[in-house]
Parts: sequence; C-alpha cells; structure tokens
Amino acid sequence: MLDRVELEKKHLDDYAPIVGEEVIADIREFAQPLQDARVVHVNATAYGGGVAEMLQTLVPLMRDAGLDAEWQVIEGTDEFFNVTKAAHNGLQGMDIELTDEMKDIWKRYNRMNAEKFEGDYDFIVIHDPQPAGMLHYRQGEAGDRWAWRCHIDTSHPNPAYWDFFAPYINEYDTAIFTMEQYVGSGVQFERLAIITPTIDPLSPKNKPMPLDEARGVVAGYGLDLERPIISQVSRFDPWKDPLGVIDAYRIVKDQMPEVQLALVGSMASDDPEGWYYLDKTIRHAGDDLDIHVLHNFHGVGAYEVGAFQSASDVVIQKSIREGFGLVVTEALWKGKPVIGGDAGGIPLQIIDGETGFLVDSVAACAEKTLALLEDPGRAEEMGKAAREHVRRNFLTTRHLADYIELFAAMA
Repeated sequence: MLDRVELEKKHLDDYAPIVGEEVIADIREFAQPLQDARVVHVNATAYGGGVAEMLQTLVPLMRDAGLDAEWQVIEGTDEFFNVTKAAHNGLQGMDIELTDEMKDIWKRYNRMNAEKFEGDYDFIVIHDPQPAGMLHYRQGEAGDRWAWRCHIDTSHPNPAYWDFFAPYINEYDTAIFTMEQYVGSGVQFERLAIITPTIDPLSPKNKPMPLDEARGVVAGYGLDLERPIISQVSRFDPWKDPLGVIDAYRIVKDQMPEVQLALVGSMASDDPEGWYYLDKTIRHAGDDLDIHVLHNFHGVGAYEVGAFQSASDVVIQKSIREGFGLVVTEALWKGKPVIGGDAGGIPLQIIDGETGFLVDSVAACAEKTLALLEDPGRAEEMGKAAREHVRRNFLTTRHLADYIELFAAMA
C-alpha cells in the first residue's frame, strides 16, 4: 500500500466570513450529486512545496462537502527523485540530458507504485511527472476515472522530456493544467480543465497575524527591525533565481545601504537537488551579514514563513519559469505588492503597476524594489488591491468548486 497522509478536519463554514455565505452554499449544492464519491489524490511528497500545501486543505474540505476523499504519497529513493527533479527541469525547458538509464529508473518506480496502489475509487487525481506512469502500469485499467494534474510550466519543454512523458500523459482521459499555454503538442484529452492553484487563508501561514507578532518572529532570526527588509520565499531552485535576487539586492544596497535580504526556503523530500542550489546561494551571498539564508531545518515552518511575508517591506519572486507561484499569492494576500518574474502563472496574479510589478531582469527587479521602498504609501495602496485580487480569484474555496465541477463532468 502507498502511504496515506493523515489530515486534520477542516470546515467549509469557517471560510464564509472571508468568501461569503453564498459561495459556501453553492459549493454544498454542487457537491450534492457527488455525496460519498471516493476520491484519491496521489503525489510525491506530504510536505514541502505548493502541491502538498494545497492538498492539506483541499482533501479535508472535500470531505466536509460530502466526498470520501483521501491523499496518498508514492515511494521513492534518491535515485528516483534525482530523475524526477531532472524531469521537472526538463519539462520546464532546461537543456539537460535524458538517458535510457533515467527512463528505466522512472519506469521501475512507477511500476512499483502502481502495484502498491490499492483501493476502488471513483476519481483518481495523479499530480505531476513523478507518478504520471501509474495509470499505464495498472495493466490496461481504463483512464476515464483518472486525471493527471500538471503544476509546472510546460509551455517550452525540452523536447526529449516532453516526447518521453507525452504517451503516458495521453492515456488519461482528463488533464488539469494551470494555463492553456502549458498543454504541449502530441496530447489530446477528452476533458481538459484549466484550474489555477490557490491558498488556504486560514492555514498557519496565511491566517491573520498581528504585525508586531510577525516582526518579533523575524527579529528572532537576526534581522534588524529598524532597517528595510526584502524577502523571497521559495525552494532553492534555479528557476526561482535566488542568485538573481541577491544581485538585485546588491544594486539596491548601493543606493540604500541599510537594506537587508531574507531568502527563505523549504527543503522538500522529493528535491535532492535543492541542497546543491542552497549551497550555490550561500556561496553567492558570500560574507554579507545582511543576507539571511533560511529554511525549514532552521525551524522556519509555515508560521515563520507567514511572518516573513507579513513583516517584509518588499516581497520578490524573481522566477524565470513558474507554474503558478503560490508564494506570490501568499504575499499578495498579506497586503504586499510583489515584484515577480514575468513568467508562467505569475502574470495571472501580478497586475503590473496595480498589485505589484512584473520584471524580466536583475536591473528591473532592483529598480522596482527601490521604487516601493522609497514610496511606502504607494506600496500600501497596491497591497490593498493585491489582497482583494486574491480574495476574488485565488482562495481554496474556488479551487474546491473547480474540482467538484470537474468530478461531475467525469462521472
């Protein structure tokens, strides 16, 4: 059997003060025909990264809406996750080799996980490339109950990787992408759903936190509250460009010497490459004591991440490729305009000049950072618009409604 993730109960009614009673009533009405439908989500890790964070809320809320939902995690070792990390990078366009040995490792672990997968479900949602072959290895099981959910930016994939994965993905009758531009050639689905990710406004990371409390947490990690703080929260990953963030910070520091930078990340179990990029980031930071590189092994969990986002003067997400970027959503929800890379799903969230700024270079990132630091009044007004944009479009109740609508179409 695959590992089942234990989850705390959550209640839809708790979200009514944020999204409105009518939204909650509509969800319960839409879910009525699906009462007791068995749903399982399968992914690669129970913690670290946006997929796990979303499932921690979506699955309990599906249960509260009357579905019999659960979450299972596949098994793998470093040899498998090294391959799937390369696959993640390759599908996002990195020029990286895909060898026959890598293909064999991926196939072997997908076959093993398919054999371990037990249970009879009405709807099976497989998340991302790691377990994408499980349907194939279920020995001809029909794909009408299976959906493949892609969370990454596959708009310009490395052809070697896309050509390898496309036949496996094509076996699913239903696919879920964040944007239509991510659907590559050679695949065709009976049902194609475009669903953007969302955040849970009541999670430890996103629930309201008094500013004094947030500042106290940040001070505990050595930052000076009397000086401006820039932060980026993300995995240590080449696509998040932490080195570029450091370069932008250095340009800002030339004009505003008192500024500080916090790079806050999470080391996930399915990302062994993350340690390599963490080391690169630390080396690039050098001996600058105003650059703080922190992660979950320093005790920086969801609550602490929320504190950094709330207490920062400027939040950056300088991604080069980005499936969506939930860390952008989180910061916008906290009333912070975000300076983000003009990539992937970030422009869905950052309305340039209204909820933040879109940038495509280190110089532009530094310029917009200085602009916000020098005009806190404008930053505050943009932050108000940012929070409302998230409330209307990117909260977990909308995500739940999208899944219920999709399951109804699959039934």
